[in-house]
Amino acid sequence: MNDAVTRQVDAPIHNCIKVFVLLAHGFGGDRWNQSRAKGATTGIEDDSPYGYGLAEDDTCIVRFSADRTENGLGRFLRLCLRRTLGFDAIHAWYNREQLCSADAVWTHTELEHLAVLLIWRFKQPKQRPKLIAQSVWMYDRWWELSSLKRWLFRRLLDKADLLTVLSTENLKVARELFPRKHVEFIPFGINSKQVVPASRRKANRPLHVLALGRDMHRDWNTLIAALGSWSEVVIKIAAPRINRRLLRADNVTLEAPVHGLAIRELYQWADIVLVPLKPNLHASGITVLAEAALFGVPTICSDTGGLRAYFSDEQVCYVPTGDVLGLRKAVFELASDDERRFSLAVKAQQRVLSGELNSRAYALRHRALTQQLIADDVTRRSIKIFAHANGPVRQRTT
Repeated sequence: MNDAVTRQVDAPIHNCIKVFVLLAHGFGGDRWNQSRAKGATTGIEDDSPYGYGLAEDDTCIVRFSADRTENGLGRFLRLCLRRTLGFDAIHAWYNREQLCSADAVWTHTELEHLAVLLIWRFKQPKQRPKLIAQSVWMYDRWWELSSLKRWLFRRLLDKADLLTVLSTENLKVARELFPRKHVEFIPFGINSKQVVPASRRKANRPLHVLALGRDMHRDWNTLIAALGSWSEVVIKIAAPRINRRLLRADNVTLEAPVHGLAIRELYQWADIVLVPLKPNLHASGITVLAEAALFGVPTICSDTGGLRAYFSDEQVCYVPTGDVLGLRKAVFELASDDERRFSLAVKAQQRVLSGELNSRAYALRHRALTQQLIADDVTRRSIKIFAHANGPVRQRTT
């Protein structure tokens, strides 16, 4: 390959890549900053949404989506269309200029990337940005979708440059459904700067049990069936949506909504954190597991969703999904074993602090994949230019 073509191949690596991150409505850069300023964020948050801004350096500029101000009718219409299509087309359309002018687009869920792909079919940018299309819940719901939606999603995703998932279980399904597409597992991570070192301590009597989460796959029924009205346990549930009838047990209180410092205080209050889950594919509960590890609190979690790719049996106490007796037994045994609680907490904390499960690693993985996508594209175009310039190769005759 001649020097001119070589320079073309190398150029994008040395140039600054413009990345636009399209997030769900309500999670854009401005809204994120406002929530942080008010102390209204949930959990341990980064300075930028989900830490994507940590990818920014001399080679990469990261910008975030904006949320259009809505009145009641506008919001109603947007959500109706989102429910009908299965993705937020109106929100993406509002951000269409940035979606078409970036070098690469990152999305956090299918609500965004399917909308991006539809917008590009209408706008047809002169040079379409590279798209990293991350899915969270889509593969859990795939066979519940209508045949028309599955057809539409397949047509749209055929144009995505890279499919990514947060779970090894989702990885298996994605590769089966889209065998011709490149699919990557990117471990999710959180801000790991705020650490409370794990320490040996006696459990409270009654035992302090904390359960947090707003994901659709939280199994509150199994939790209450296992521990409700057990006088040796006090349970605090921090969740925005829960059936109030489950709270009739006299040892259960609801802590919602919970933000900022209040969540830190809950982790510090807890002897054990429970993550009860229904069967799922998308690593439901990973944020709570990572947060509990940072605060030095041992966890009991349902064994589902590919969570073992994040934490092993030495770092989290796993129980079968929906197993009422198994969950109650695990709580009883862990409550009476100070050394095991300490060991679980220490090893889980070491796992998070290893550098593999933090938001910086998550962001840098996106940046590396983007650089590779752009480099591969430039290489392909350079080869075409080289072939065109030199003409077809003719077979030598004797």
